[in-house]
Amino acid sequence: MTEQDRQTSEIIAEERSRLRNFIRRRVPDPADAEDIVQEVFYELVEANRLLMPIEHVTGWLFRIARNRITDLFRKKTPETFSDRAVEGEDGELLQIEDLLPSPDAGPEALYVRNVLLDELESALDELPDEQREVFVAHELEGRSFKELSAESGVNVNTLLSRKRYAVLHLRERLQSIHDEFTKK
Repeated sequence: MTEQDRQTSEIIAEERSRLRNFIRRRVPDPADAEDIVQEVFYELVEANRLLMPIEHVTGWLFRIARNRITDLFRKKTPETFSDRAVEGEDGELLQIEDLLPSPDAGPEALYVRNVLLDELESALDELPDEQREVFVAHELEGRSFKELSAESGVNVNTLLSRKRYAVLHLRERLQSIHDEFTKK
């Protein structure tokens, strides 16, 4: 083993757990996180093979990790409510409308449906205008971010960010009503 290979092995041993923790805090899927760890160390080995001088190895590793995390999220398409369809007992995909109690299923089901819809409407009303507009246009009207960007002149990444904040607020706001109805 050459001196260069020994140094690379030491760096990997020293930094592996810190780097893995850094990535796992930012990447929800453990498999994706592990792939990024491997990619970062692969780049370190390649840089050493090419004799690229790296002054601050730890900083370099974390910068590469941040870049790989960004690349991962750029590749992934945003998930819509329609993408969240649930498979029913017969294997058929159910949409959000199918998950709400049927208005024809009796007074209790109609009450639950109306409460859920009222809560969703109230939660949407609490959002800042920009977030609500993006959420409604993308999720309920099925419009693409590219289309919204072209129409409004707002950067796609800004629209994605607005929708993300809207989804986070709605999840938090609607969690209690979800918990209340799933206890029964």
